[in-house]
Amino acid sequence: MLRAGAAVLVTLAATAVDLDAGAPAPVGLLLVVNKGDHTLGIIDPVAGKMVATVTQSGVTGHEVAASPDGRTAYVPIYGDSGVGRPGSDGRTMDVIDIAARRRVATIDLGRAQRPHEARFGPDGRLYVTAEITNTVKVIDPRTNAVVDTLPTGQRESHMLALSRDGRTAYTSNVGAGTVSVIDVATRRVTTVVTVAKRAQRIALSPDGRFVFTADQDAPRLAVIDTRTNKLVRGVALPAVAYGTAPTPDGRFLVMALPGANQVGLLDLSSMEVARILDVPKAPQEVLVRPDGRVAYVSCDASGQVAEIDLDRLQVGRLIQAGPMADGLAWAAVSEKRPIE
Repeated sequence: MLRAGAAVLVTLAATAVDLDAGAPAPVGLLLVVNKGDHTLGIIDPVAGKMVATVTQSGVTGHEVAASPDGRTAYVPIYGDSGVGRPGSDGRTMDVIDIAARRRVATIDLGRAQRPHEARFGPDGRLYVTAEITNTVKVIDPRTNAVVDTLPTGQRESHMLALSRDGRTAYTSNVGAGTVSVIDVATRRVTTVVTVAKRAQRIALSPDGRFVFTADQDAPRLAVIDTRTNKLVRGVALPAVAYGTAPTPDGRFLVMALPGANQVGLLDLSSMEVARILDVPKAPQEVLVRPDGRVAYVSCDASGQVAEIDLDRLQVGRLIQAGPMADGLAWAAVSEKRPIE
């Protein structure tokens, strides 16, 4: 295993890295939010190209969630600025029929919220961070109505992770530099963990043991033990991290390092950086495909999605998306369907 200080720098391949011959093709679609033109992009991951876009109802979505059946996408309309910055304050969320490639509804959250990240819980409900009101809104997708509200107790609650059983929600609170631990059933903040002056993004290990968030003022990953809800360590990184996502087998945490234009692979057994890969400028979000063979990384400045081969630990294809590509989601389907 390579130590963090001696991590191998792998140069971006000029051509695509082919996955193993004969491997089953992924059954699903990759969704990407293009902030620059206010669209949701639909990518065919086999062909490696964006096959459609759907225009959002407002300015603008940052993140996207796909329904468990892969038929519907949900795009919170955040506003025209970034977290903690002055600008417009969104209050709606678009509902998009993926197969029809059109917006079928827009959910009004009732007041300015800056809704940001949406995630489905195991209860089938949709949980959406509402930054201005320091809450998580809970939506019933059958009625598109807000049915519950969870407090975060902190400002700028930006990103969200849910435990596998859906009993606990975790929010990264950017300006507060904290993580809120929320009991979903009682709607109560049980713990607030201070991790940094400013924190960004959040991920939960597949076994539910650790929560990860990235210090935005130092190249450091904060690690919280979910059994004690305490910060147990800070992992030194080669650059400041942003979006992160674990592989399903619990081997790696894939980390976007936007200032360095790189992606890092953190070995979760040793908590040391095992590999560094060059990608296009300003990588943002990381999504690991459900089969664990590929990670997709949106790259804001180039409007591309970098495909990371997790078997060979190499960068593969660069998929052209839209301007300022950001939020990602995987829309799984139960059977192979034509997408063009």
